[in-house]
Amino acid sequence: MQPETGAQPWWKTFLTPGWVIVAILIVLFSYFAFTLLAPWQLHKNEALVERNDHIKTAFEHDPVPIGEVVDKQGELSPGAEWTRITATGTYAQDSDVLLRLRPIDRTPSFQVLTPFHLDNGQSVLVNRGWVPAIGSTQVPDIDAPPTGEQTISGMMRVDEGVHPSAPLNDQGYTMVYSISPGQVGELTDTALASPYVQLLSDSPGVLTAIPLPMLETGNHLSYGLQWIAFGIMAPAGLIYFIWAETRERRRFKEEQAELLDAPSEPAEPVAPAPAAPAAPAAPAQARSRYGTQRRNPWAKSYEKEEER
Repeated sequence: MQPETGAQPWWKTFLTPGWVIVAILIVLFSYFAFTLLAPWQLHKNEALVERNDHIKTAFEHDPVPIGEVVDKQGELSPGAEWTRITATGTYAQDSDVLLRLRPIDRTPSFQVLTPFHLDNGQSVLVNRGWVPAIGSTQVPDIDAPPTGEQTISGMMRVDEGVHPSAPLNDQGYTMVYSISPGQVGELTDTALASPYVQLLSDSPGVLTAIPLPMLETGNHLSYGLQWIAFGIMAPAGLIYFIWAETRERRRFKEEQAELLDAPSEPAEPVAPAPAAPAAPAAPAQARSRYGTQRRNPWAKSYEKEEER
């Protein structure tokens, strides 16, 4: 049998709304998996690896003067975050700004940010540590920073950026929602360097030192690789289903063609089966005079009198 000249190409069978929508969704999913989701997790893993390396290196070397990592413009040298430093100067008095209710070890707390005037004429913001909140929202008594010239030690940290929520005055303190030296400098009328110092536990003026992060990277690498795998498997699955559907349609057409091409054979005459002997007719049962449901209570005595 010759193939139909008007048969449509195989790919046109997939130009249906269902197949088109599925294909578009899979393409979009793979695009975002490769360009957004996987890079997001991989970059987080790279940042954690870099942070851990800097912390390890910081404790493998002695602290350096702050002037070696912060230039005259108040900018931190590239890759110098988490470097241990020493700095000599004086604390600004009555200029504490609180980082509002950032948990430490799952405890609602306030972190105390105080400007520190260096002996070289620059000023830097110092995170003096944290105090637990009273009743989750109330500020406890906070020790004032020591007066006079002090030599502090800490780790350099970068600006977190300005939080969308505006600063507020509450309980006699100015409070912010992120550690941004530029923002704190405006609130305290102090020109501060771009990075800030996170005090270590043995430094003058420290309250309770901010704990160092755990040196681990979590599951970000595996999550990134999983998104890459999902981005590959999704279109691969679509290709497999298209192949399976095409194969099934081809097999169905071949079976139909074989049925149409098969020659028709004449049917052999079939001898009639011998008739079975008729069963004797069952004698008809006499119908009761009063039927089967209602019987005449005098019928039996009437029949007995006739027999006599």
